[in-house]
Amino acid sequence: MITGSGYQNIFKQAELKKRLLVTALLLIVYRVGVHVPTPGIDRQALVSLFASAKGTLFSMFDMFAGGALSQLSVFALGIMPYISAAIIFELLQVSIPHLQQLKKEGEQGRRRLTQYTRYATVGISLIQGIGISIGLENMTSPGGAPIVIEPGWSFRIMTMITLTAGTVFIMWLGEQITERGIGNGISLIIFAGIVARMPVAITNTFRLVSQDEMGVFGLILLLVLMVGVIAFINFMEQAQRRIPVHYAKRVVGRKMFGGQNSHLPLKINSAGVIPPIFASSIMMFPATLANIIDIPAMEAFSRVMSPQTITYNLIYVAFIVFFCFFYTAIQFNPEDLAENLKKGGGYVPGIRPGKKTTEYIDKVITRLTLIGSIYISAVCILPTLLIAKYNVPFYFGGTALLIVVGVAIDFVGQVESHLINRNYQGFLTNDNSGNKKKKAGLSIR
Repeated sequence: MITGSGYQNIFKQAELKKRLLVTALLLIVYRVGVHVPTPGIDRQALVSLFASAKGTLFSMFDMFAGGALSQLSVFALGIMPYISAAIIFELLQVSIPHLQQLKKEGEQGRRRLTQYTRYATVGISLIQGIGISIGLENMTSPGGAPIVIEPGWSFRIMTMITLTAGTVFIMWLGEQITERGIGNGISLIIFAGIVARMPVAITNTFRLVSQDEMGVFGLILLLVLMVGVIAFINFMEQAQRRIPVHYAKRVVGRKMFGGQNSHLPLKINSAGVIPPIFASSIMMFPATLANIIDIPAMEAFSRVMSPQTITYNLIYVAFIVFFCFFYTAIQFNPEDLAENLKKGGGYVPGIRPGKKTTEYIDKVITRLTLIGSIYISAVCILPTLLIAKYNVPFYFGGTALLIVVGVAIDFVGQVESHLINRNYQGFLTNDNSGNKKKKAGLSIR
C-alpha cells in the first residue's frame, strides 16, 4: 500500500496528472449538461411534480441521473439505458451461444459486445424518450398546471431525439474517461451525480437543526452513523475469501513449471450494486403507478407498499437476496473455475480435482453470497428504519452509498496502481552515467 508521501507525487507525474485533469474536465462537462433544459417544458410545474413524487421510480432515476430528470435536461435519461443494456447482454450471454463465443474471443469479442451494447442503448433511449414525452403530456403539477406547454408529435419527436442524443453523449463521455482518464467512466458519472447532491443534503440538515426539527443529538447521531456505515461498506467491499491453490510441478523440455502456492480470491459482495438497483426498481412500481393511475385500489396497494411499512421492507430484502444469488450465478461458474484449475495443474489442498472441487467452490460461493446479501440488505434498509423510527434525515440511502464508496475504492486503487507502476519504472531507468536512477518520493509498504 502507498503511504501519504506517495500521493504527494500525483501531480508530479505528467501522465497521471493529465489523466486526472481529463477526468475532472469531462465530469465538469457532464455536470454542465445536467442544467441544459429540454425545450417545451414548464420548469416550475415539473419541479412541483417531482416534489410530490418522492419514493417513486422517478426519484430513484433522478438520483442516478444526478438531478437531470427532475429538471428534464438533455441528460434526463442519464446513463441508466446503457447500464440496462449492459445488464441485458450479461444475462443473454448465459443463453445465447454466439454471445458466449464472443466473450471467449478476448479483445475482439469484447469490442463486438460493446458495439451491441451501444446499439441497444440507443434503442432503449428511444423507447424511454417517447414514453417520457407521452407521459409528461398527460401529467400536471399538484396545482393543476400542465407540464408540457405545447403537446403534440413535434414535442414528442423533439424530446425523444434530444434525450437519446444526451444519453449517447454521456455514454461517449464515460468511454473517454475510461480510456483517457482514471477509473471506470460510467461509474464515475453516476458517482458525480450522487455526490453533486451533497451540498443540498448538508443545507437541509442544518436547516432542520436551525428550525428545531432536529436536535444537536440527532445531528451527532447522523454523523456517527454516516461514518460508521461508510467504514462498514469499505470493509465489506474489500473483504475476500481466499481459497488456497497449489500447482503441481511439471517438466516441459528442460524447464520446470509449477510448484507454486497461490489463492483464488472470492469477494463477499461479487454482485455489486445490481441487486439493490433491480429490487428498488421493482418495489417502486406501485408508488409510480399510483401517481399515474387514479384508482382507489391502486392507492390502497401503494400505501401497503410504502417504504415505511414492514411488508415493503421484507419483500425488498427478499428481492435483494434473490438478485444477489441470481447475478452471482451468472458471474461465476464453479464448474468452469474447477476445470481451469485442473487444466493449469492446480488443486485445492485436501479436495479432489474435478467434481469435488466444483462442489467445494460452489459451497464457498453460496456462503459468501448469503453473507453479502445480508450485508447489502442491512445497508439498504438502514435509511428507511432511521427515518421511520428516529426521524433522522439519512439523505444518502443504501444504494447511493454503496455506489459512492465502491467507486471511490476503485478510483483510489487505480491511482495507486499508476503510482506503483511509475515507481517500478523508476528503478529500471538509467541516467547518463549508466547507473540505475531511483525515482524519489514514493514509499511502498
